[in-house]
Amino acid sequence: MQYFPAALQELTDHFARLPGIGGKTAQRLAFHVLSLPEGEAQAFAEAILDAKKAVHTCPVCQNLTDREICPICDDPGRDKSVICVVADPRDVIAMERSREFRGVYHVLHGVISPLNHITQEDIRIRELLSRVASGEVREIIMATNPDTEGEATAMYISRLLRPMEIKVTRLAYGVPVGSQLEYADEVTLSRALEGRREI
Repeated sequence: MQYFPAALQELTDHFARLPGIGGKTAQRLAFHVLSLPEGEAQAFAEAILDAKKAVHTCPVCQNLTDREICPICDDPGRDKSVICVVADPRDVIAMERSREFRGVYHVLHGVISPLNHITQEDIRIRELLSRVASGEVREIIMATNPDTEGEATAMYISRLLRPMEIKVTRLAYGVPVGSQLEYADEVTLSRALEGRREI
């Protein structure tokens, strides 16, 4: 027996596909959207479509941007010789909150995870190697999460970079093992940057 109209059930199903959203939360979100005035619901739908059309990856660092080149890569005050490698665009935001890092970033859009069928070919390692090959880079800071996949990805990339004779460092373990970088506070990230080590 179907308890809800098909359109409401479909909306609930779409919310349930979002990461971290369970069935009950999806249902609450769907009912909330239905309770919105028509103009607000239209604006919500348009915001999703506009973001999807306007946001793309920066051709330099692979971070998300709505400009030709992201503001960090375009900033002449940033040290382009130091690249902080992160797994996800949200990690850039977390690092920027520390206000300690003045270099640039490279976003991998994932980590190597054989259990999830994600290989080195599925993330943006080739683009990083191209940047390093330009000859301007003197240090790579590996800032992937301190979990099994993050460690494996950092070690894999450091092995690829070793023949290029540049310094490769890893964030110190001020960031708790098994946590997510985007949830770390500014002080923890600041200490992790200060205590980074070569790998």
